[in-house]
Amino acid sequence: MEEAGRRYFLLYLKPIINGTGNYYIEARTRNMERTDVIVDYRGEQFVLELKLWRGNAYNERGEGQLLAYLDHYHLNKGYMVSYNFNKKKKIGVRKLAFGEKVLVEAIV
Repeated sequence: MEEAGRRYFLLYLKPIINGTGNYYIEARTRNMERTDVIVDYRGEQFVLELKLWRGNAYNERGEGQLLAYLDHYHLNKGYMVSYNFNKKKKIGVRKLAFGEKVLVEAIV
């Protein structure tokens, strides 16, 4: 399911960055961790984490993972897309502040 979500997201993203940027799937950090998607677009770099919703604890681990990636890439803002298939889900976009770092999380 997570792989399918990544494909759909990249289908949306590809026409936006076409000819103006690049994206990298599962790029490795210096300590050999794998990021989900890195986007280089118009001189800026964006780190994206894609997750299936498996509860709050799993989501918080994903946020921690993304914060670590931001440290590796010396960025202050990261993005997380959570695919939630619960019938009573609360969809939308929210910003979370962790000191100087900001995570923008979209729940779909």
